[in-house]
Amino acid sequence: MSTTTIVVPCYNEAERLKPSVFLETLGKDPELSFLFVDDGSRDETLQSLHALRDKEPTRIGVLDMERNSGKAEAVRRGILKALETPCDYVGYWDADLATPLDEIADFSSLLDRGGIDVVLGSRVCLLGRNIQRRAWKHYIGRVFATCASLLLQLKVYDTQCGAKLFKASPLLRQVFGTPFKVNWTFDLEMIGRFLLLQDLTPEEVPSRWVEHPLREWVDVKGSKVGVKDYIRGGMEFCTIFFYLRTPARSSYLRYLTATVPPQVEAPSSDGAAANQPEGLR
Repeated sequence: MSTTTIVVPCYNEAERLKPSVFLETLGKDPELSFLFVDDGSRDETLQSLHALRDKEPTRIGVLDMERNSGKAEAVRRGILKALETPCDYVGYWDADLATPLDEIADFSSLLDRGGIDVVLGSRVCLLGRNIQRRAWKHYIGRVFATCASLLLQLKVYDTQCGAKLFKASPLLRQVFGTPFKVNWTFDLEMIGRFLLLQDLTPEEVPSRWVEHPLREWVDVKGSKVGVKDYIRGGMEFCTIFFYLRTPARSSYLRYLTATVPPQVEAPSSDGAAANQPEGLR
């Protein structure tokens, strides 16, 4: 069976974290591991993650970033850390579990078929699906998705869903090897990096990438995403446009290919790195 490591970025998630759900999911899939990345939380998140890790020390890891750096950097650092271990698939999942963990099995099965490199979760409201999203977020999201499709020249429905899974590969390490130029819309920049580094045409992508319509997605209370983030997203879109669709594209490609990602260590003041399970150390 294929082994999978899911990176879970966390920032002040002590009230929303559901340790029992993660443990139950591990019980269903012996080939699954989680790597939680604490992005400098100021509440009890890190303590909760350590307690969770202690219950499954061989399959749960904790990466403590100490200082808040944003979701993009938390995911990037987590992906690189996960790639240091022998696993077949690596992905990331939102800590609030707006996308249920049961979907991981569906994502993995798509990669198991062969020929597919990337599975993107997609929040599509269809009959028989339970997609609960605030109306204003949905409509702003559709505008952003349309702009994203035009920018990428790719018919992608949902770039911003926080559930994605990839085949572990040197290419994936290169995609995440350098810091993103944006934070909130880093998913869009990430897709752009894949296209640049693989030199794929829009016609070639559908044969190797899959958007998977989620069976369930629920907008969890306590979300840190607000109107200001959508405004910031518009500004970040301009930044991504600059690097992908102007002469800066050449220097951006050099930026992606010139640096060999260093081995990522988990900074910790209490020896947490030394206590991580062997597979995620």
